[in-house]
Amino acid sequence: METQAKLKFIRITPRKVGELARLIRGKDINDALNMLRFSPAKRTAGTLSKLIKSAAANAAQKQTLDVDKLYVKTLLVGAGPTLKRFMPRAKGSASPIMKRTSHITVTLAERKAGK
Repeated sequence: METQAKLKFIRITPRKVGELARLIRGKDINDALNMLRFSPAKRTAGTLSKLIKSAAANAAQKQTLDVDKLYVKTLLVGAGPTLKRFMPRAKGSASPIMKRTSHITVTLAERKAGK
């Protein structure tokens, strides 16, 4: 049995979120939350930990999963829409600024007793 939580249109680039996502895929939720707590990327780590806690709360709400045995089965990070802005430059020109957004999906599953 699995449970998931989604976070869309978050104003953090997918590359920054993806770096932390690689670290916590496949880990138990307590280990993942500890890794995020001591991560130097505080804003990104706070967003991911909040999402993992939300997925764990969804599992507790269903009451079909044991919350202590949960692990991060999948953590998908995709690109959302890009906000396009422009910065004025010399001689009446402009340079583009791309403000990227992310869509994040986390799936938690119950680890089997033998693993």
